[in-house]
Amino acid sequence: MESVFTKDVRLLFATRFIRLFAYGSLSVVLVFYLVANGLSEQQTGWLVTLTLVGDVAVSLFLTTRADRLGRRRVLIAGALLMAAAGAAFASTRVFALLLIAGTLGVISPSGNEVGPFLPIEQAALSSVIPGRLRTEVFAWYTLAGAVATAAGALAAGLFGSEHHRVILFYAVLGGVLAVLFSRLSSATEVMPSAGTPTLSGLHKSRGIVAKLSVLFALDSFAGGFVMQSFAAYWFYLRWGVSPEKLGAIFFGANLLAGLSALVASRMARRFGLIRTMVITHLPSNVLLILVPLMPTLPLAITVLLLRFSISQMDVPTRQAYTMAVVDPDERSAAAGITGVARTTGAALSPFLVGLMFARPSLINLPFILGGTLKIVYDLLVWRTFSRVPLPNSD
Repeated sequence: MESVFTKDVRLLFATRFIRLFAYGSLSVVLVFYLVANGLSEQQTGWLVTLTLVGDVAVSLFLTTRADRLGRRRVLIAGALLMAAAGAAFASTRVFALLLIAGTLGVISPSGNEVGPFLPIEQAALSSVIPGRLRTEVFAWYTLAGAVATAAGALAAGLFGSEHHRVILFYAVLGGVLAVLFSRLSSATEVMPSAGTPTLSGLHKSRGIVAKLSVLFALDSFAGGFVMQSFAAYWFYLRWGVSPEKLGAIFFGANLLAGLSALVASRMARRFGLIRTMVITHLPSNVLLILVPLMPTLPLAITVLLLRFSISQMDVPTRQAYTMAVVDPDERSAAAGITGVARTTGAALSPFLVGLMFARPSLINLPFILGGTLKIVYDLLVWRTFSRVPLPNSD
């Protein structure tokens, strides 16, 4: 790959790593922390759902304005909201206050991206790298995030039962992100076109972004049943696995997921973005359904790791595809709107998982529902986009 790691690219990779480290550490301990502080499983499910709803609102407001207000300014604002939310979660046990902090701030209970960061960083990266290298750079960007999530999960496990320190560290890292975002150059910005609407930030690409958003929402709704916080808690309920061991398990799982992204970029060059997305995602969802059906803990862990080894291969291809089908001055908005759709979808399922976890006979159901719905998503993506041209792929 050509040398594209300029100062801006290095900074964006660094912010991605720091942010996903924070998300990964939080995802392993958050449910344990909330339950230990007096919340029931049902209250925890509602809190996670409403936290993600808040992330949707924050992300939609900021990303649709980022290309006009300035990408750096919006990223700094998001980082400060992340720091504030972490500080609030660390300082109170009152459900109503936690709800306000989770709704207005930026908290990631899933280990995945939330808030305005990913869409704007994708758009900024697309401004400073050649289009022909976009998928490959996004693959390394995905790997950086996966390694960070894995390291965060491992670090959280090392803290043992001292979950409060993990929450505090989350807040501190939000402040670090704000400092790093302030050092980005003007090359990461874009000049909006005169025809860009003030509300959505889109002009020519509204139709295709709407279709992508619906499908991405379905995928995330399915993923919300098995987000990392709940998957970790499932291993505890089903097999009695400790947080320390869970940290090691999800370290390995996220590391495999990140490494697979590099394979995805090579496959995309040969088979195309949409085909790569579908042919790697389908088998991973079959494996997801099989996880709770395994009769022993080692087999369940093995199937989980196999699933992670291919489950994220659609991520850099999906990101590159979204950037390729819209104009440059629509990229923050397009990534933001599709990202909001994903967060919205993910926000709708956790409260259902909370209800299922409250009933021992239903604790395996989230894996089966999530995997089945994800398979439906894959088939719809293929049917809808397999023949759509990519006008901005170069």
